[in-house]
Amino acid sequence: MTGPETLSVTIVDGYVDEPAHFGVPPYISTYPRYAAGALVDAGVPRERITYHTIDGLRDEPDRWRDVDEADLLIYLGGMTVPGKYVGGTPAEPDEVRKLAWTASGTSLMGGPVKFGVGEENAGATETERQDLDFDFVAKGDVEAAVHDLVESGLEGFSNRMRDVDEVSRWAQEGAFIVEQHPNHPEYLIAELETSRGCAYRCSFCTEPLYGNPTFRPPPSVVGEVDALSDLGVKHFRIGRQADILAYGGDGEAPNPDALRSLYGGIREVAPDLETLHLDNMNPITIVEWPEKSREGIRIIAEHNTPGDTAAFGLESADPLVQEENNLNVTAEECFEAVRIVNEEAGWRPGGPRDPRPADRASAGEDAPTRLPKLLPGINLLHGLKGEREETYERNLEFLRRVYDEGYMLRRVNIRQVMSFDGTEMSETGAEIANDHKKLFKRYKQQVREEIDNPMLARVAPTGTVLPDVHLEYHQDGKTFGRQLGTYPLLVGIPGERELGKTTDVAVVDHGYRSVTGVPYPLDLNAASMDELTTVPGIGSSTAGDIVVNRPYESVADAEFGGEVDLEGFATARPLERAD
Repeated sequence: MTGPETLSVTIVDGYVDEPAHFGVPPYISTYPRYAAGALVDAGVPRERITYHTIDGLRDEPDRWRDVDEADLLIYLGGMTVPGKYVGGTPAEPDEVRKLAWTASGTSLMGGPVKFGVGEENAGATETERQDLDFDFVAKGDVEAAVHDLVESGLEGFSNRMRDVDEVSRWAQEGAFIVEQHPNHPEYLIAELETSRGCAYRCSFCTEPLYGNPTFRPPPSVVGEVDALSDLGVKHFRIGRQADILAYGGDGEAPNPDALRSLYGGIREVAPDLETLHLDNMNPITIVEWPEKSREGIRIIAEHNTPGDTAAFGLESADPLVQEENNLNVTAEECFEAVRIVNEEAGWRPGGPRDPRPADRASAGEDAPTRLPKLLPGINLLHGLKGEREETYERNLEFLRRVYDEGYMLRRVNIRQVMSFDGTEMSETGAEIANDHKKLFKRYKQQVREEIDNPMLARVAPTGTVLPDVHLEYHQDGKTFGRQLGTYPLLVGIPGERELGKTTDVAVVDHGYRSVTGVPYPLDLNAASMDELTTVPGIGSSTAGDIVVNRPYESVADAEFGGEVDLEGFATARPLERAD
């Protein structure tokens, strides 16, 4: 029997993306933290636990030695919703098999990978359950399997679910693992779990496979934030739940008092946090309990940081698709929920809390410059049972109505279904999604042009300031970066700047899914030609005149015929004199 005090353990994070859980960098999911806590609780010393991301193994092959030499290898991963990622690339099935083949010790696999594996991490795919050549696969909670496997001397475990006391303990004891993440501490956002399971049974979703909703009480979550904050984490997302408004209640109705304890407690133990966002909010909750929902939304908006997004799972605006897939909200109900969130949380820091937040252009120089506190985001899923050509038009009609009536959506997420055993969609598979691929591609482009571009200009009008944009990669002579948070805006900045740094940015133009920005404030006495010509209405000739006529005492001294008033985001710093 192997004693826990002598074990060497390697945890490999292949990243997760579930309907109510995200862990692709810059996010770190709960799985590696809970697994590390379970190891410590079972008697494994912290210094004998090594953590690697799959990208870390790709970038530094020498790290594979830790996989080979560990007494216990724990792989955590699995994608049950498709996505596109900038900060990291999820492990592919062949890479996961390589981990099992490389490991000389005992190997354990867990996380949403237990629900099934496709040929690739993409939509319009079918999956099947596989062990990928691992010794053990955790069919229950992987952190419970880790704990019990170590206690058994690596002999085995029962497939059980952990309880609230265990997760409260393991979440705090395993927080130390964040220090081994390559993004720690500046560019790391910790996903927080408030609950698991769902009261509803949509045909495609894996979240109901966790059962009916169960909640971690506020002290459990707040204690975890306290531990992570002590380790330098300043960015948090309350993303691991099907519906944040239902937190602490019966799984369906809102409980504003629980939200107040949760958010207030987090702010108390982490007063210097820089990001506090959320993910899922069920629109049917808002419609059925509007007054309690309004109160809960107000509480969230008072405590969160700007740019927050509440993902709404509309999935389809087609009544036929809604009926055949047990979807719980109609297009009309979802529209009402969009209206309520805009009214209660669509305000910008420093600005009025009007039902319809004004564009900067109509508010003048006194307009607030930050993103709205909390906006809805719409999830649309294609390839569901009953989908037809009319489905696509109904979705477009819904989005057009939201825009035409003056409301804001932070983003529209359009995906194709993945089919998993245990869900009703396993009978249909990816057949409908594959049949409609051409229609899907045309419709997606239509949404980008008709909705995404003008909506982005409404949410982040010219002059909007985005603090602390992390610079991530270069492309076509530009530097691209994002803030930390839920569905952060991709920002393109003229020129190739040093990666890994942060900079404040002012928005000057809009694409379909991204914005163009310039450093904030834009110093007219130092700005490059590329930066100046990025501003709408300033062509190369005008930019040249601005450069030639430097220096300026003030922005007003720079005469140009631009379409945008620079006063809100430009400056004219005095030139430094030589000694």
